[in-house]
Amino acid sequence: MAGIVSVSRKVLAGRRKKLRQKRQAKIFQAIWRSLAVTGLASSLLWVTLQPIWVLKNPDDIVISGNQLLSDETVESFLKLSYPQSLWRIQPSRIASSLQQQPTIAQAIVTRRLFPPGLVVQIHERIPVAVAQMHREQAKNTNDNKKLSVSLLDAHGVVMPLEQFTSLNSTVKVPSLKVIGSPEHYRSYWAELYLAVSQSAVKVIEIDWQDPTNLILKTEIGKVHFGVPSSRLPEQIKLLAQMRHLPLQLSPNQIDYIDLKNPDHPIVQMNQTQRKINSRTP
Repeated sequence: MAGIVSVSRKVLAGRRKKLRQKRQAKIFQAIWRSLAVTGLASSLLWVTLQPIWVLKNPDDIVISGNQLLSDETVESFLKLSYPQSLWRIQPSRIASSLQQQPTIAQAIVTRRLFPPGLVVQIHERIPVAVAQMHREQAKNTNDNKKLSVSLLDAHGVVMPLEQFTSLNSTVKVPSLKVIGSPEHYRSYWAELYLAVSQSAVKVIEIDWQDPTNLILKTEIGKVHFGVPSSRLPEQIKLLAQMRHLPLQLSPNQIDYIDLKNPDHPIVQMNQTQRKINSRTP
C-alpha cells in the first residue's frame, strides 16, 4: 500500500508541474500577442502621422463616371483646401455633399493609400427632357405668359436649367418637351419615358396640363391618351403600330388620334370620325 501511495503522489506532482508549465506558456503567449498588437498599432499610427499622407493638390484626386461635368467642376464641389491631411478627410461626408448637387445622383468617395489620394466615383443625372410649367402653375400670377423651364432625368428628378448649363455650356438641351405641373406626371413619368424612348414613333412633346387627358405631339400627329393609367405602355405600343397612318390619310385631315380606349382606337377627323384598324400597315 505504501508503494502505491508513493507512486500516486509522484504522478500528481508531475501533473501539477505540467499544468504550471502550460499556464506559464499561455501567459507568455498572451504577453507576446499583446506586445505584437501594440507594436503593430503603434507602427500604423506612426505611418499615418507621416507627412506623406497628404493631398498636395487636385492632381491627387481621381474622378470617374462623369460624362457631362468636367473634372474641374467636380473638384470645385469637393471644397477641399491644400495641403490636406488624408486622414482628416471624411469620405462619407464628401459623398453626401456631392449628392446634394442636382446634377449628381450618386457619389462614392474613398481614400487611396498608395500613392496617397482620393478616389471619387459619381453617377450623373442625364437630362432627357425639357420641363415647361406656366408661372401661374408655379404660384406666380404676375405674368402668366412666361414659362418656368427646367430639366428632367429619366426618373423624373427636376434639375434647374440655368444651373445645369452653367456647369457645362457644351451640354445639349434635350429636344423632348414636357408641359405641365410635375405633380401631374411624377408617378407616371419613369414608365412613360421608357415607353416613349423605345417607341418607333418619335414623340416631340408631352402635354400634361390636363390631368384627365395626356396628349402626345408626335411625328404622325397629336394623340390623346386620356387619364394616365397602367395601360400607358400598351397605348404607346399601339401608337407604334399606327406609324404608317400618314400613308393612308393626309395629316391635314386628322385633328387628333384618340387612344383613350386602346381596344377601339379612333382617328378624329376635322369633320368626321373614322374608326381605323390599328393593325393595318
